[in-house]
Amino acid sequence: MKVVFTTPGDTLKDPLDNRFGRAAKFLIYDLDSNTFAIKSNEQSMTAAQGAGVQAAESVVRTGAKALVTGHCGPKAFRVLSAAGVKVFNCSAGTVAEALAEYTSGKLTEASAADVEGHWV
Repeated sequence: MKVVFTTPGDTLKDPLDNRFGRAAKFLIYDLDSNTFAIKSNEQSMTAAQGAGVQAAESVVRTGAKALVTGHCGPKAFRVLSAAGVKVFNCSAGTVAEALAEYTSGKLTEASAADVEGHWV
């Protein structure tokens, strides 16, 4: 199963990005093989509007079943939920810490967006 983490970096040691739609990159972690890949989110970072929806569609295309991020707005949350991607809000300092919290079951699935749209 794949889990996406928002990050500005390229490794597990890099920070977990607090933002979803305007996160620089997505780290796509495969729990079955314990490997990961990085996907740029540049298109959403520079979008005048619709960054969350574009980012959500990008996550859905990865085949991930879960997203771990700091915050997720309402439009992105709807796209992810409709596609069956579970959202987990997390305040961990690094992707590795967020991954450990996710795999140990310490994170609670979000039932709704936790910020308003156009949150910075």
